[in-house]
Amino acid sequence: MPNKRDYYEILGVSRNADAEEIKKAYRRLAKQYHPDMNPDNREEAEEKFKELSEAYAVLSDAEKRARYDRFGHDAPGGFGVDFSRDFGFGGLSDLFGDFFSDLFGAPHGGRETTQRGADLRYDMTITLEEAYHGVERPIEIHSRVTCGTCRGSGAAPGTRPQTCPTCYGRGQVRVQQGRGFFNMVSITTCPQCQGTGQTIPRPCPECRGEGRVLKTRRLTVRIPAGIEDGARLRMTGQGEDGFRGGPPGDLYVYVRVQEHEYFERRGCDLICELPISFAQAALGATINVPTLEDEEPLTIPPGTQTGTVFRLRGRGMVDLRSNSRGDQHVVVRVVTPTQLTPRQRELLQEFAKESGETLSDSAKPKGFFERVKDALSDMVNPDE
Repeated sequence: MPNKRDYYEILGVSRNADAEEIKKAYRRLAKQYHPDMNPDNREEAEEKFKELSEAYAVLSDAEKRARYDRFGHDAPGGFGVDFSRDFGFGGLSDLFGDFFSDLFGAPHGGRETTQRGADLRYDMTITLEEAYHGVERPIEIHSRVTCGTCRGSGAAPGTRPQTCPTCYGRGQVRVQQGRGFFNMVSITTCPQCQGTGQTIPRPCPECRGEGRVLKTRRLTVRIPAGIEDGARLRMTGQGEDGFRGGPPGDLYVYVRVQEHEYFERRGCDLICELPISFAQAALGATINVPTLEDEEPLTIPPGTQTGTVFRLRGRGMVDLRSNSRGDQHVVVRVVTPTQLTPRQRELLQEFAKESGETLSDSAKPKGFFERVKDALSDMVNPDE
């Protein structure tokens, strides 16, 4: 018979290597020399792969390895190695199960019986006052929770789930197809247990084998002061309960802040308009300005023009990052009266006359540049 390389040398392990070392060495080299991983040098890779697999088939079997250690390749009766049966895709069961998981992206370790619960969303609308102060809101959530009858197992009381007879608890099955000299194996989710690795002969009457039931839960959501419109709050672990004891999902609360009839929010600042009369603007006044807490006195100096902005420090929204407050900006609007009493009209006419204003249509009003010139003259010669 032709000379063969030493099996230990082929796998690159010592003669006293244990079974786990031999298996790891073979898996590493088999992936390296697998024909599908070497399309440009397939024939040479096939021979190398065959040599590796033959060495592993002998050294991974305790009885064959003992005979090989004693007699070498010339052991009486040989080793009964059939490459097409033992080394084709789908032979060497668990080894190639993990191998093809790496090739095709299937999960390692067989089945996964638990699943994380789904995340939930809740939309909430609050007022600007509630966003200013912060608020706690009770809410109701409809979600799946762990069944109290079977405690999430899905099995009727007094029974328990059984290992799936189709996949033997792995949650996956292998489908073998011929492909030339090799056999091709694809790994798919077990159709009987849907990947859980278990079957339930007697489902729980409460949840019908699901392990969870739909219920309404009541929670309290704490809205922090200063929250902005469109913000999202995460409540960890308040989503749906997990499947078969898996961890729960999260609850996400999306907050919408209603528009206010009086205040406009810009970042952490608040903007509002304050209507005042002509007399208040001309003579000055002290006016109570509404804020989101109470009222704040504001001094209007004489001669205030419409559009003038006053600042109330610290009367804005809380900054969630620094915990400081913004300001409230008060924009003054001088309101012109629309309905005058005879006495008010008389007084205004006297005021206009005293100011040198002409109210008659026949009088020729001063042009814009003339008025500017007069104003500048008053500023330069105030006593004249």
